[in-house]
Amino acid sequence: MPVPHLPLITPETARLRLRQWRADDLAPFAALNADAEVMRYFPAPMSRPDSDAMAERMAGLITLRGWGFWAVERKDSGAFIGIVGLNVPRPELPCYPCVEMGWRLARAHWRQGYALEAAQAALQVGFATLQLPEIVAFTALPNLPSQGVMEKLGMQRDAANFEHPAVPEGSPLRTHCLYRITQAQWLAGQPPAAIGR
Repeated sequence: MPVPHLPLITPETARLRLRQWRADDLAPFAALNADAEVMRYFPAPMSRPDSDAMAERMAGLITLRGWGFWAVERKDSGAFIGIVGLNVPRPELPCYPCVEMGWRLARAHWRQGYALEAAQAALQVGFATLQLPEIVAFTALPNLPSQGVMEKLGMQRDAANFEHPAVPEGSPLRTHCLYRITQAQWLAGQPPAAIGR
């Protein structure tokens, strides 16, 4: 799957702004990555250096391609609440080549519909702007909240699960489920005024 490169894309929703990273995002991003509850479906919480390095990589990819895992802020307060966006995952995954969608929000901003709202904006970019044929998402089997978001987005779960190569063998988080949505499926669910917005 060819990876589109475009000028910087900064989607917005009614409540959220998806934007390029800033230096003052690093501390709140490190705090959410160190939160054991936020990271319960990942192998381990992250150290501050690892979190900063991850943010730097994501910012670099946005600079390169125009899109990626954006920093998400609330419009009402300007608060950084986490990350949502699109990414090309590691080639060892069974869905590769593909573009994945993902999210990770600070606990204070859970259960307010922000992940779904921002993910819908990411799908809009992926399908209306980048003209991707398909977007995937995946998570560990125990992560039912993220699977719920994937289903609300209209994504369909593959029948087969897979073992994530970045998760240690024997971990209850190693087996992942895979969800997909095609551009045609997304277009079929959009009101005409929303397409090409």
